[in-house]
Amino acid sequence: MRPLLALPLLAALAVPLPATAQELTPNDVKKLALEAILENPEIIMEAVEILRARDAADAEAQAEATLSSSRDVLENDPNAPVAGNPDGSVTLIEFFDYNCGFCRRASPEVEALLAADTDVRIVYREWPILSEGSIFGARAALAAREQGKYDEMHKALMSSSARIDEASVMQIATELGLDTEKLRFDMDSDAVEEHLATTRELAQSLGFTGTPSFVIGETLVPGFVDADRLQSIVDAAREEG
Repeated sequence: MRPLLALPLLAALAVPLPATAQELTPNDVKKLALEAILENPEIIMEAVEILRARDAADAEAQAEATLSSSRDVLENDPNAPVAGNPDGSVTLIEFFDYNCGFCRRASPEVEALLAADTDVRIVYREWPILSEGSIFGARAALAAREQGKYDEMHKALMSSSARIDEASVMQIATELGLDTEKLRFDMDSDAVEEHLATTRELAQSLGFTGTPSFVIGETLVPGFVDADRLQSIVDAAREEG
């Protein structure tokens, strides 16, 4: 029994009873607990806050453990696309979905960061969580690596005003001059499967619940963030070494 809940219940149990505490049945205990809650309804919210705080602390500890144990996978996975300066002193990892409106808003902010700071390296983690179309788009972008056009495919999908689905993806692939038959074949490759699976595991371990989400040094950044804020986090990570 949690401390905040125990106090009113002990008070309730302190009143004279026709039977000793040892003789209380489970129904008696439930009745006393209900009476205590009715007399002190604020303890429900207090208990909820305790649980939320505990869950947040657990999630933070899990994220810190993942940053420590999975740093090499996060920053140096050979199966994750890289942009910016490949030898940059600070690595930014971005988790995104092509159908995410906030990801599309964040994309030019990331590009602005890369243009302003040529010492930043970015690792892309395809995390399609919004729809089947998102999954198709992620697979197609990753498959485009086999034709040397991941960057072009990524930027085209992210800047598209259309809903990302099979039709819009294949239209973009055609416009970029990709061999669409080969693209479809490569979409089911082991490399694509592994990237998506690893991304899911990393996102879950880091406690991310939506896109976009970023990792910069020891800092987790869930949600949209502009170029200035990204730059300040990058600068702090660079100072920390």
